[in-house]
Amino acid sequence: MFGLDSDWSLDLPPRYHTLDDYEGGVVKWCPGCGDFAVLTAVQRVCRDSQLAPEKTVFVSGIGCSSRFPHYMSTYGFHGLHGRALPVACGVKSRRPDLDVWVATGDGDCCSIGAGHWIHAIRYNMNLVVLLFDNSIYGLTKKQTSPTTPMGVPTNTHPEGGILPPLNPLQATLGFTNASFVAQTVDWNPAHLLATIKVAHAHKGLSFVRIIQRCPAFVPLMFEEQKQNPEHVLYLDHPNGVQVDPAVAKLFPNQMSHDPSNMDEAREIASIPDKIPIGILYQNESLVCYEDYTTKGVGLSAASKVEALENELDRFAV
Repeated sequence: MFGLDSDWSLDLPPRYHTLDDYEGGVVKWCPGCGDFAVLTAVQRVCRDSQLAPEKTVFVSGIGCSSRFPHYMSTYGFHGLHGRALPVACGVKSRRPDLDVWVATGDGDCCSIGAGHWIHAIRYNMNLVVLLFDNSIYGLTKKQTSPTTPMGVPTNTHPEGGILPPLNPLQATLGFTNASFVAQTVDWNPAHLLATIKVAHAHKGLSFVRIIQRCPAFVPLMFEEQKQNPEHVLYLDHPNGVQVDPAVAKLFPNQMSHDPSNMDEAREIASIPDKIPIGILYQNESLVCYEDYTTKGVGLSAASKVEALENELDRFAV
């Protein structure tokens, strides 16, 4: 009978998420695209961290990488060009309980979204920002992007780009309140996974630049770096990205770099002839804007009205 005390209860088994729980729609990237490796790594991080799909949000702007929310069986927001970061910050500002990720590209973030990029880094909200950098506009079919190297022919610059490319690592390390900056490559899945995993564990905004290949429009871009690991600089430190020793041995060029050293991080980011992979900078002591924006979350409607009336009373004459 209802209302009577009972000595029994229903014991529900622990909820365990498998990779299938994070797989969304049919993936429509070009065969061989580096985005596949990132998608797999992110799904594995979600599985390993047992993130509840209904408490996880992927936000994107426009570009090949920005189809990411469609391929995750979580909440997602496919926004406007360059506007992924303000949307993600808005979500986090009022729903700090959600795990918020951003998938953006070198055009989406570093061109039309550059203003939002600067301020998102300064806000340092608890987000994971994945910059898919293939150094070309892929979705609109091979135009020069902000990170396209000089001399690379594109549809907008048939004889090659004439301006030096923007360096997202240098730029981010120059923004106020940057708390986590890392870089990895799509062709080393072990390092890619480990980097994203440590980025997700960071308190604050984690900015991860992923060197990502586009086989459709610039098939030779990064091919030499992929085939010859001497073009990669492996950053090794107990506080950095940890991979199996067998993976680390693949890189003949290694450097012991303390991620707390900002000056050295900036020097590493400016190295012209090698791709540094690992954590360039990390500082969890910096202020997080969400600690302020979330004040008042959970107040009842009556309490909000009362607070508003009290504020207005200050201006009564």
